[in-house]
Amino acid sequence: MPPSAAYRNPVLKALSSLWLTLVCMSLLMVLVVACTLLQVPLGTHEAVVRTIHSFIVWWRPEGASFKVPVFPGGALVGLVLLLNLIFAQFLRLELSRRKAGLWIAHLGLALLFVGEFTTGMFQVESQMPIKVGQTSDYSEDYRLMELAVMDRTDPKTDTVTAIPESILRKGGEIKTPSLPFTLRVLHYYPNSVLGMRGAGDPPAEATAGIGPNLSVRPAPRVTQDDEADSAAALVEVDDGGKDLGRYWLSNALGAPQGFTLEGRTWRLALRPRRYYLPYTLTLEQFHHDVYPGTDIPKNFSSLVRLKDPARGEDRDVLIHMNAPLRYAGKTFYQASFGQGDTLSVFQVVQNPGWTIPYISCVLVALGLLLHFWLKLSASFGRSP
Repeated sequence: MPPSAAYRNPVLKALSSLWLTLVCMSLLMVLVVACTLLQVPLGTHEAVVRTIHSFIVWWRPEGASFKVPVFPGGALVGLVLLLNLIFAQFLRLELSRRKAGLWIAHLGLALLFVGEFTTGMFQVESQMPIKVGQTSDYSEDYRLMELAVMDRTDPKTDTVTAIPESILRKGGEIKTPSLPFTLRVLHYYPNSVLGMRGAGDPPAEATAGIGPNLSVRPAPRVTQDDEADSAAALVEVDDGGKDLGRYWLSNALGAPQGFTLEGRTWRLALRPRRYYLPYTLTLEQFHHDVYPGTDIPKNFSSLVRLKDPARGEDRDVLIHMNAPLRYAGKTFYQASFGQGDTLSVFQVVQNPGWTIPYISCVLVALGLLLHFWLKLSASFGRSP
């Protein structure tokens, strides 16, 4: 269909209209304001997820079990804006040499939307705390929990079955071929308050581990970025009708709890979700530098040993501020430290579209430079 004929189509005309562009930009501004205001009651991460990285903004009435759609989310508005840009490009922009710069700039803008969508939908962030001299092969996502069921019969190797938080929230029975027993999630609290039981508390629901001595109450989710939820789950273990106990599990509890079944030792723990790596990092040195005569941080740096037998990697890497380690699709940033400068915390980011914004900016810059150069060339060509 020729552009002139396609532009007479009311649907295509609407998709390429400037009014749709203005509406989408207005909706995005409303979402940015809403996201900023929601950071107080929800926290930064949850506010961004609910408004900018969602297709629909939902509202749940107080005490209700259902949600009501109230506004288009940033992902949906961005997708419509991307379609608007594409249709406007092909239906309204002249396909000629003198418009080549605008074509390149529009392509860069389209890639910018694609990059943001890829980041919002597929980026995974986690943390890897390592003490000096310690080796680690996994990172942890403190916003998500998992129930780890560990077979510790072999003193050298643990066999772990990890059950994600999404299943724990649903409750009910959990059966998996890797476990010879059935788990029942009786309660799951994304955040809770734990304490020792008092004389006036109701009867204990837990029957095994340290649960009979615990008082566990649900609590609102934390909203500060430097705080973490204390999730809790009441889990019952059943071996073909034989009750093996009810356990209160929480990431706020230090040691895992467990039992012995048919000569095998089992441990249960509720912990941050882990992402295992096919290589290891060993923290050899950590340096925390400050400006002379002050306590103001100047630089944090960690010297780590990267070992990846599959790729033949065995080398030292210095990670410091603005100089991360990029390896095998993940980026390790120097994020924090603790325990008297003996603990280094890395922010681990896996973003399959991390290069797209850079390509987009280069294309937009080149497109605008080319467009201005062609305009200037045409002006000089017409000058006497």
